[in-house]
Amino acid sequence: MAPVGISLSDAKRVVIKIGSALLVDRDTGALRENWLLGLAQDVLRLKRRGQDVVLVSSGSIALGRTVLELGAGPLPLEQSQAAAAVGQIRLARAYEEALAPHEITTAQVLVTLEDSRDRRRYLNSRATLEQLLSMGVVPIVNENDTIATDEIRYGDNDRLAAQVAVTVGADLVVLLSDVDGLYTANPNEDPTATRLEVITEITPEIEAMAGDAGSGLSKGGMKTKVMAAKTAMAGGAALVITEGSIMTPLDALENGANASWFVPQTDPQLARKRWISAMKPQGALVLDDGAVAALSRGKSLLPAGVTQVSGQFDRGDPVSLQRPDGTNIGVGLSRYTAEEAELLKGHQSSEIADLLGYPGRAALVHRDDMVL
Repeated sequence: MAPVGISLSDAKRVVIKIGSALLVDRDTGALRENWLLGLAQDVLRLKRRGQDVVLVSSGSIALGRTVLELGAGPLPLEQSQAAAAVGQIRLARAYEEALAPHEITTAQVLVTLEDSRDRRRYLNSRATLEQLLSMGVVPIVNENDTIATDEIRYGDNDRLAAQVAVTVGADLVVLLSDVDGLYTANPNEDPTATRLEVITEITPEIEAMAGDAGSGLSKGGMKTKVMAAKTAMAGGAALVITEGSIMTPLDALENGANASWFVPQTDPQLARKRWISAMKPQGALVLDDGAVAALSRGKSLLPAGVTQVSGQFDRGDPVSLQRPDGTNIGVGLSRYTAEEAELLKGHQSSEIADLLGYPGRAALVHRDDMVL
């Protein structure tokens, strides 16, 4: 059972990772359509409860290699990218066809490791995903295998799911796996192995328990899942590993299916605030009294409330937020460069397009990206 205070039903925003071995039949290479329809029922139930859902799905290469008749075994990079290009279309269509009858809109979001390493790309990804979720859409996220090379790859969707969870401030990551949790040893080899139900800290001993074995279709073993748990917990999200091959795995999880729960010591909002507050400001924005009052009420910082801009900063860089007398009241991530902020200061958001020559974001610093 889930630990007290941590459960699928309690989460406001859930990231669910689906591996290739669950989605694609390993013998025929065909999509497991009935399983996907069962997952769609799970997603519908979560959406009806008002929960946000993001799916991180493998399967594009597995589907594409079947269409291209590439056979089993490792593929050269070019063939992997070609298979992904063919498979991505089929993967997106499969999710759309499974969820559309439930009046659930889906969107395909393709990312690479660079999208989380580069702050500007990270903010773009975050803004896009936040907008989709605010509109009730279920994003289907996958690594962009058509362009990703080893140096810009996550390499497995366990870690990608954890990073997506941190990006969107999710409460919970569900890793649907071919095993029902983390064991003290490989249960297929050691009959004394026991499953760990609740993990509150990932120690060297916990890491040593994780093996590398995976299925013929998947790239990640238990080691990648533990690494994903470290990322999720650092971002304030819980993570659970559970058996995913049954027809409605999320329903089973809620009804007490075996699982291993990794429980964070903080929540996503607090973790993000700590991350921002630890940054060194690259510039400063001086605000008028009205803007200072608005920020104290939880509002975003609009260009109209800025009177002075100093320093050299790019979009996504931290800037200090100051009262008219120059005293600091907080720090935030700027949505514009220093040059753009200089042009926009004192102006209404409706004037941004005319001032910059292109539509921009209404807030100079969004309330989710600041700490006071």
